[in-house]
Amino acid sequence: MKQKKVPMRKCTGCGEMKPKRELVRVVKAPDVKDENGEIIAKGEVSLDLSGKKPGRGAYICSNPDCFKKAVKAKRLERAFSAQIPEEVLDEIEKELSSVE
Repeated sequence: MKQKKVPMRKCTGCGEMKPKRELVRVVKAPDVKDENGEIIAKGEVSLDLSGKKPGRGAYICSNPDCFKKAVKAKRLERAFSAQIPEEVLDEIEKELSSVE
């Protein structure tokens, strides 16, 4: 029988390639635009434990040290091409610690 291919993703904190199921997805929701195409509201950044939320995703280990590395090096901001408020990062860190 043919082996199934295991999807691999790179952790934004440590930079290691790991199976997708071992990582947690951080997602930036799409921006809300009006009929003229102007941005009304920016998409929010949150954890996606189901892996099904729409938007741009970045993956991170469930290890708090990896999250701290990614925040310190601004890798999440680079992945989403947007500034992430400190309150949102604190909220994500709390959610990430409860996932473990």
